[in-house]
Amino acid sequence: MASTAESVGSELARPAEREPVPQAAVSWSRRTRTLLGVQVLGTGSYVPETIVSNEDLKRERGFDPQWIEQRTGILARRHLPPHLATSDMCIAAARRALDRCNVRAEDIDLVVVGTFTPDYQCPTTANLVQSALGIDAPAFDLQAACSGFVYALATAAQFVATGNSHRALVIGADCNSRIVDQADQKIAPLFGDGAGAVVLGRGDAHQGLMCYQLGSDGSGGPMLDRPVGGTKSPLTAEDLAAGRHLLRMDGRNVFKWAVRAVVESIDRVLHQSGMRVEDVDLFVLHQANIRIINNVAEQLAIPPEKLFNNLARYGNTSAGSVPLALDEAVRGGRIGQGSTVLMAGFGAGLTWGTCLFNW
Repeated sequence: MASTAESVGSELARPAEREPVPQAAVSWSRRTRTLLGVQVLGTGSYVPETIVSNEDLKRERGFDPQWIEQRTGILARRHLPPHLATSDMCIAAARRALDRCNVRAEDIDLVVVGTFTPDYQCPTTANLVQSALGIDAPAFDLQAACSGFVYALATAAQFVATGNSHRALVIGADCNSRIVDQADQKIAPLFGDGAGAVVLGRGDAHQGLMCYQLGSDGSGGPMLDRPVGGTKSPLTAEDLAAGRHLLRMDGRNVFKWAVRAVVESIDRVLHQSGMRVEDVDLFVLHQANIRIINNVAEQLAIPPEKLFNNLARYGNTSAGSVPLALDEAVRGGRIGQGSTVLMAGFGAGLTWGTCLFNW
């Protein structure tokens, strides 16, 4: 008779290679939550100095600039130089956020970093940020890909709202240029590197997450994944040579899923809040693809002036996308105290996170 360990091992065995699931397999959550008494004290962001335009990609890779612009709305993206990593972007964005709200690093008592491109498997990127800034606080990473910042924001807000944190540093950052095949025209032009940060503190009873939804559907994971490099399929020399450690995406199905997920999640959050599109001051959606953003806006009748968009300049910065946009919107005067801001992140996992925030 086989031992218990052997039996369990047999039951858990699965093929290393997963097949993409059909769009119809994606399920939807109707649950929402509210978390008030939290405010954003300051914002900051960072993007690398190196600009990679569509014309650069044409010259270096032979990519078609018009195809990229028409399919994605992206004109340029930023790439981090080889001597820097995700933590460096996090640190720069965090310092700017702290400076703008006059909060000292020693006053921070929690650090949460949303990223799926950490410097190392361990220590976490948050550990590196905590050390570099001289912060005395627990620090941890949260991995939800392009939904990472919204997940991190909701997580840190729990600590602040309950009084278990007085000042929390929340960062979203990704160095996508290191995990995509730069020779693949269907994926490489979409992604860029960047980071954004916010400082959270206690707020008035009406401030904070008026309504939010975090969702997950792992059955759609193969639509957007990195198939090797974890404990399921440890990286081998053959995998590395074949590029199987890099990001792969079923673009058509991801597009369909993203539009549906964002529309349904935003509609649910607004409905639960008793709010309408016209009651929201600014929509800050994950900057993945202009066609996704436009489709969502069309289905929900969101007027263009209520949509923040910096996609053309930075591309998809994954977890850095929403906080980078937030910081630019704050500095541009489009978000201020009392503003109602709807944020939505969505991506690999599959995951999504939508929150209606009373600034």
